[in-house]
Amino acid sequence: MALGTAIDQGEAPDYYFQKFPEDNPVLGFFTWRWVLTLGFDHMFSSPIFLGMLALLATSLMACTYTTQIPLVKVARRWNFLHSAEAIRKQEFSESLPKASVRDLGVVLMGAGYEVFLKGPSLYAFKGLAGRFAPIGVHLAMLLIMVGGTLSATGSFRGSVTVPQGLNFVMGDVLSPSGFLSTPTKAFDTEVHVNRFYMDYYDSGEVLQFHTDLSLFDLNGKEVMRKTISVNDPLRFDGITIYQTDWSFSALQIRKDDEGPFNLAMAPLKLNGDKKLFGTFLPVGDSDSPNVKGISMLARDLQSIVLYDKEGKFAGVRRPNSNLPIDIDGTRIVIEDAIGSSGLDLKTDPGVPIVYAGFGALMLTTCISYLSHTQIWALQDGTTVVIGGKTNRAKLEFPDEMNQLLDRVPELVESSLSKQSDAISG
Repeated sequence: MALGTAIDQGEAPDYYFQKFPEDNPVLGFFTWRWVLTLGFDHMFSSPIFLGMLALLATSLMACTYTTQIPLVKVARRWNFLHSAEAIRKQEFSESLPKASVRDLGVVLMGAGYEVFLKGPSLYAFKGLAGRFAPIGVHLAMLLIMVGGTLSATGSFRGSVTVPQGLNFVMGDVLSPSGFLSTPTKAFDTEVHVNRFYMDYYDSGEVLQFHTDLSLFDLNGKEVMRKTISVNDPLRFDGITIYQTDWSFSALQIRKDDEGPFNLAMAPLKLNGDKKLFGTFLPVGDSDSPNVKGISMLARDLQSIVLYDKEGKFAGVRRPNSNLPIDIDGTRIVIEDAIGSSGLDLKTDPGVPIVYAGFGALMLTTCISYLSHTQIWALQDGTTVVIGGKTNRAKLEFPDEMNQLLDRVPELVESSLSKQSDAISG
């Protein structure tokens, strides 16, 4: 539904209070009460959406049962026409003088037709799979809807930012999305961030970031270890862990040959810069109301920019360089930059069903373009009356039929007399 795109999904109630306030309603009437009451904040698992999905599924099943299945049953019947007049009423009709209906049957079999003869009558068809395809399309769409419903009502999702060296339990991060969401034993698995690091372009911009993860069961045994990155997630027992973001957790320094100390890095905003982090090291009396100190800023984990207590640029140092810098009588060494890994966790039982449904939809859609062609013929003396129709490629069908009829051999006089005797006998 379009509202699911126009309205941000899954946000906290406070977000909708500010986005759709009562004192300034959208379109003069639409406020946060509409969003929260009707479930527009989780549109794709709301009763309104699921109800409409059920109606669509019912309509598809009714169409399949009342229209598509009867058409297939009719198409499978051997439907002989015993009247030349009825054959000439078809989309394509032609008469072949001095021809045999049996020779026509041989030509049609060579072209891939299923051919049936009954006395002087012939019935042939090909492309019956094209008649079954609409049923397959409907079933594939139903499969997609079932998978989508299961994803909306039976999945878990969660996000977490974890500093290097710390851990978390999957079940503490994952939150249910609907009434069918059921936790598994894998939710008790503990995830440990062994290491977080980044790759950079030559220009210094971040290229890729990686996280080395270990998974432990309740007994503390490592059951899996993998280094993940963007577009290379970890999958374990139905749960997928994606690398989605990063942050700067702490700066490890030595001050006047003491330490190391960890200084927490805080995210800052400056003129729309993508990422900027900063920390502060007090110098002098830290209890003073006008405390001053050394400021440290960083855009990534590569280098740290330092400023003195007057806010003047003092220098740049790289973590692990062990190169000291003296600022306002204080000697500082940047020991390490500790990053945090931004992870998204998801368990979605509907994904395999949706993928299978889309695969079946693509296959059956292609099959539906196969023409279901039917041909009737009747031996009327020495003349064969031919008629046919197709449900697709109607412009090409007459050319195809003419090419086939050109391959039917013409009977000579001796064959004509024998055929006449066979028909009269």
